[in-house]
Amino acid sequence: MSSPAPPLTERALQSGGISNASIYGMVMRALERRRIRGSVFVDVGCGAGNLWKCVHQDFDHYVGLDAVRYPDFPEAAEFVQCDLDSGRIPLPEGMADVVVAVEIIEHLENPRAFVRSLVRLVKSGGILIVTTPNQLSLLSLLTLLVRSRFTMFQDCNYPAHLTALLEIDLLRIGNECGLLNLEIEYSRHGRVFFSSNHYPGFLSNAFPRRLSDNILLIGRKPSF
Repeated sequence: MSSPAPPLTERALQSGGISNASIYGMVMRALERRRIRGSVFVDVGCGAGNLWKCVHQDFDHYVGLDAVRYPDFPEAAEFVQCDLDSGRIPLPEGMADVVVAVEIIEHLENPRAFVRSLVRLVKSGGILIVTTPNQLSLLSLLTLLVRSRFTMFQDCNYPAHLTALLEIDLLRIGNECGLLNLEIEYSRHGRVFFSSNHYPGFLSNAFPRRLSDNILLIGRKPSF
């Protein structure tokens, strides 16, 4: 019989509040390519607030939400404590120009309810970005073949990682939430199977779907 999942705070602390730099780079490319700037940037599952360092010059106000406040969270940013599995995010509806959830959705019990709660925060015409591990990468598919589990959903990742989503799942959820201009983008950074090495940039750029460890969904809330 499996052991019960550890408390929320313990699960949150497993990550150290930090994502890979390639994931932050993927988010920044998505924003810069579309020349997205604005007033309020909401970082849901902000961890140590590392994304603030990337975006604070392009947005007037940064709000980070997480289960715990990490010691390195920037003093200049606003922090809101929140249990993201509760389905209730204590922020006003339509407050944000951009809402981002970096490597959070795979940790949660109900991804659809989570995305609906994110969309509620986005203002009319605003942007939503969600990132998650890429289950269709070569590494993940080979791991599934050999070990019957996606790479980031092996026993060592449980119970921190609960929900494995494919590209099509993200697109379907985005459509269900009424988002427009949905696109999938790739981190273009991927680990070689049975190795700690990563593919050279020219290869991951040539085959982004198969040689990227992480993916991103971006969509726009309709203007009313």
